[in-house]
Amino acid sequence: MAWILDDSRPIYLQIEDLIKTNIIAGVYQPGQKLPSVRDLAAEAAVNPNTMQKALTELERSGLVYTQRTSGRFITEDVSKMTELKEQLAREQIQLFLKNMEQLGLTKEDIRRLLEKEWKEES
Repeated sequence: MAWILDDSRPIYLQIEDLIKTNIIAGVYQPGQKLPSVRDLAAEAAVNPNTMQKALTELERSGLVYTQRTSGRFITEDVSKMTELKEQLAREQIQLFLKNMEQLGLTKEDIRRLLEKEWKEES
């Protein structure tokens, strides 16, 4: 996994988002065991405490769970993953629409351009 982190916001939040994206993209499968905190931290080149904080947030959201002595696993709750995928997609759509409106495009302009792109892609 590519760990592209910057100073734009807290590192643990960026890690949390990267892992969420990898969960919904299927890089991590439902029920799959995650590497240890130390292994993930080494891979991402961050402090293990930072990785621990990101994983704790993922546990709080229900995407990851801990089994004592066995480690952390990806949830098997497919509905939770579907909900997350839709939430992230809506966020991207809202960002896209905001950017298009900043360019001075109306909703009809945006719709027309999207339809044109879909037709050309097919």
